[in-house]
Amino acid sequence: MANIQSLDPSASPLDYYGWELRRQREASNLKQGQLGDIIFCTGSLIGQIETTKKIPTRDFSERVDAALGTGGVFSRLVGLVLRSQLPTWFQPYADMEARAAYISTYQAQLVYGLLQTEEYARAVLATGMPDDLEGLVAARMERQRILEREQPPLTWAILDEAALYRPIGGREVMRNQLARLLDYADHRWMRIQVLPFEAGEHASLAGSFTTMRFDDDPDIVYTEDLISGHMTANPETVRDAARRYAHLQAAALSVEASAALIARLMEERYGDQSRPEERAVA
Repeated sequence: MANIQSLDPSASPLDYYGWELRRQREASNLKQGQLGDIIFCTGSLIGQIETTKKIPTRDFSERVDAALGTGGVFSRLVGLVLRSQLPTWFQPYADMEARAAYISTYQAQLVYGLLQTEEYARAVLATGMPDDLEGLVAARMERQRILEREQPPLTWAILDEAALYRPIGGREVMRNQLARLLDYADHRWMRIQVLPFEAGEHASLAGSFTTMRFDDDPDIVYTEDLISGHMTANPETVRDAARRYAHLQAAALSVEASAALIARLMEERYGDQSRPEERAVA
């Protein structure tokens, strides 16, 4: 186990968080168990976070700030900590996503990450057999905070109908996920369309992609392969992506018809909880 004295606070946001938590706790003359009692957790958890064995959550950070009177230090720091838990290759995209003024995405197999429920995200991320699943889930949930801003990025998501049928996590998880999509049906900054099976061949059979626009920087196109992600501001690629996205929007159901389809599938496909779970076996 890491020793707090051996932690280098400049090594990473997580190391700094653990080091600062220990420093602030001791400055308040509190033992780990005493602080745990105040914020309703175990002293063991305090120790694990201080030694970087556990990733702090936003809720934990807010309670620590309230208990130690740190003026929001940990609530601000936890965003950096959670972002640092993202895969190294994905972090540049997350940084750009947080700065984007407009996001348009086509998702061929899965619900878009910013729209995923925690349970759905956990089921998706578990397929990669990560060493720290909960850290990745917390990081994905943290990304979604950009949608809670007073002026979030205008976001347009086209989901292939296949993403609504694939039972990620089982029926209950999918029902809750589709309900989350319907929560955005009247959202001022979010538009969701479904590309139906009946559209047949379409402009992005090659797979998912995302484009981002910024107030002061060139547009970016982002794609992923099996092991990494790729961003480019190449003007020709950006123009091609915009053309393909326009074709996808034209082929997709309207926002209203998409919501109606999602609601119907939520009830017809995932509404009956009396049957045992039917999970595919690989």
